[in-house]
Amino acid sequence: MPELFAYTDGACSGNPGPGGWGALLQAKDGETVLKERELNGGEADTTNNRMELLAAIAALEALERPSAITIVTDSAYVKNGVTGWIHGWKRNGWRTSTNKPVKNEDLWRRLEQAQARHRVTWEWVKGHAGHPENERADALARAGMKPFK
Repeated sequence: MPELFAYTDGACSGNPGPGGWGALLQAKDGETVLKERELNGGEADTTNNRMELLAAIAALEALERPSAITIVTDSAYVKNGVTGWIHGWKRNGWRTSTNKPVKNEDLWRRLEQAQARHRVTWEWVKGHAGHPENERADALARAGMKPFK
């Protein structure tokens, strides 16, 4: 059974400003890539964090059936938020520990819903450090931003 991976990234020119997101989905047997799919998009006025979230959401929403998948992101914000912070935010009525509204609540809710039918493992990698799939996701995100620059 092949393993599924999604390498995701977001980009923004100015923060806020025009932004893009990218996701590289791969089915692998060991190191051998059996199949892959590239996704990207963007928005005219957004933030880097929103683009990082949308990349992960798009990857999960692209899966046609419940799957086990590893999402590899260079965003500590996304990884820490979805694996930890979100539980407290929900308990606090989508408020932070300082009782402020959670930023990007709409996308956090969408991400939670998108991952609910899957078995997701989250991994963080250092961005812009030569990780080949992360570099490809970054290129997809930058391409997604181009129409809005």
